[in-house]
Amino acid sequence: MKLIFVSGGVISGLGKGITASSIGRLLESRGLKVSAIKIDPYLNIDAGTMNPFEHGEVYVLDDGGEVDLDLGNYERFMDLHLTRDHNITTGKVYRSVIENERHGDYLGKTVQIIPHVTNEIKRRITSVA
Repeated sequence: MKLIFVSGGVISGLGKGITASSIGRLLESRGLKVSAIKIDPYLNIDAGTMNPFEHGEVYVLDDGGEVDLDLGNYERFMDLHLTRDHNITTGKVYRSVIENERHGDYLGKTVQIIPHVTNEIKRRITSVA
């Protein structure tokens, strides 16, 4: 598996989503299988309850996931059918880590950013890549 990350600061509307969609489409045209993941740093679980004036329009996926509009571009450009799991938020990651801790999955260890949160992010990326 090879990963390409498109990243760029805190300014919205720079075209990162269209850039990622275009790169994916070009790779597909060369016969490669692609997927797309959007990673958002906010603590919300999804974009469904966020103010559209602050965050932008919400895109609803076939599985009912309320996500960033970039995922709609990914689906259209690359002819993909994405799920809510293709949108990773800090809120989803932290919730999962805390639930794992409550279930005893860390065997009483002190839960920390490294390795617990970073491992959860990697797990989420590889599960949908």
